[in-house]
Amino acid sequence: MRRFNFTPALLITLLILPACLRGADLVPIQPVIPAGQFNLKDFGAVADGTTSNTGAFKRAIEAVDAAGGGTLLVPAGSYLTGPLDLCSGIDLRIAAGAVISFSPAFADYAVAADKYRPLLLAKHVHDVKISGAGTIYGNGEAWWPEALRFKAAARARHETRDTSPRPRMVFFDHCQRVCVEGVTLTHAPVFNLVPSNCEDVTINRVTILNPADSPNTDGIDPSVSNRVLIENCTIDTGDDCIAVKAGDQPDGPMHDLLITDCTFLHGHGCSVGSETSGGLRNMIVRRCTFDGTETGVRFKSDRHRGGLVENIVYTDLTMKHVGQAITISSYYMGTTADVAGGRDTPQPVTRTTPQWRNIVIRNVTAVDCLKGAGTIFGLPEMPATGIVLDHVTIDAPKGLRLENVSNSTLRAVTVRAETGTPILTDATDKGIEILP
Repeated sequence: MRRFNFTPALLITLLILPACLRGADLVPIQPVIPAGQFNLKDFGAVADGTTSNTGAFKRAIEAVDAAGGGTLLVPAGSYLTGPLDLCSGIDLRIAAGAVISFSPAFADYAVAADKYRPLLLAKHVHDVKISGAGTIYGNGEAWWPEALRFKAAARARHETRDTSPRPRMVFFDHCQRVCVEGVTLTHAPVFNLVPSNCEDVTINRVTILNPADSPNTDGIDPSVSNRVLIENCTIDTGDDCIAVKAGDQPDGPMHDLLITDCTFLHGHGCSVGSETSGGLRNMIVRRCTFDGTETGVRFKSDRHRGGLVENIVYTDLTMKHVGQAITISSYYMGTTADVAGGRDTPQPVTRTTPQWRNIVIRNVTAVDCLKGAGTIFGLPEMPATGIVLDHVTIDAPKGLRLENVSNSTLRAVTVRAETGTPILTDATDKGIEILP
C-alpha cells in the first residue's frame, strides 16, 4: 500500500472537508415518488415522431399532479412535443426505445425578444425524477448554425459574451430532492442538464452525446446548488463536460459536491467557473477518465465574476489525448486557450476578485497531451494559494507554468515536456515547495 507523507497544506485541506466528502460517499436526500402509475399513451399520445404530443404530456402531468404524484411512463416510440413543465412528486420514466423529441420551432419556446424558456422545466417543485433507459432529443441542429454565426461575430468584436440566446434542454430551478438516472440526453440547443438553486441533486448513469463542434453544449452545469452527486456518467459534447457555476447567492457559498467515476470524451473537461462570485467550497472529483477533452482539471474566472473557491480535491484521474491536463486561471476570456499574466499589474481587490485557495490535485496521470501540461495563474493582487499537486505525472509538448502562486506544494510531480522547462516558475511565485 502506498503511504503519503502529506504536506501541511494537503492535511489542512482534507481535514476541513466535511465528513461526507472525506470518508463515506455523499448521499443527497432522494426524491420520494408516490406509488401511482400513469401511461402517456392513455392520454392520447401518438408515438410516430411527427404528431405533436404537447397536449398529451400536459394532460398526463396534470393527472400525476392531481393524484399527489406518481410515475409517468413514456413507452417505446418517438414522441414529438413542445415545452414541458414537471410537477412535484413525479418520476418521468422514459422506457428503453422511447424518445422525447422536442420541436425545432423557435417560437415554441420564445418568452420575449431573444429569450427562450427551457425545453423541459421543473421550477419550484420537490421530489422530482427523470429515469429510464430512453432518450431526450433536443433538435439542437436547428439552433447551432445561428449560434456559430453569433459566436464568430462576437469574437470578431472582441466580446467575451459570445453565447447566443437558446433554450437549455433540461432545467431544474429552485427544486429540492432531484434525481436524473439512466437516460440519454442528446442534441441540446445549448446546455444539456442544469440544476440551478437546487438542494439534494443526484445524477447517475446519465449519457450526454453532442457533436464535438456543437456550440456551448455544456453537459452538466450544477449552478448555485448544494449536496450534488454526479456519478457514473459519460459525457461527449461541444463545451464543458461539467461546469460547476457559483454565481451570486445571498445564503453563502455553494457547497458539498461529489463527481465520481465519470468518463469525459470531447468537451472542455471538468470545470469550475467561470461564474464563481457566490463562492464554492467542499468539492471532490475522483476516479474519472478524460479521453480527448480540451482540458482535464479546469478552474476559470476573471476579475469581474470571481469569488472564493476553496477546499477542492481532484484525485485518481486518468487522462490521454487532452489539450492541457491542468488549468487554473484568473484570466478567463471565454476560450480554452486563454493565457495572460507576466506583465500584469495589481488591481484593487473587490468582491469579484477570483480567489483560488486549498486546491489539491492528487494521483493524476496524463499521457499524450496535445498542447501542454497546463498553467496555474493567480493574480498579482490575489495569488492562488494552498495549491497542492501530489503524485502527478504529465507527458506534454510544453511544461507546467506557474504565475502568482503562493504557499503551495508540488510533491512527486513529473512533467515530461518535449521542449522547454518542465516546471516553470517565476518571480511572482512565493513559497513554492517542490519535493521529490
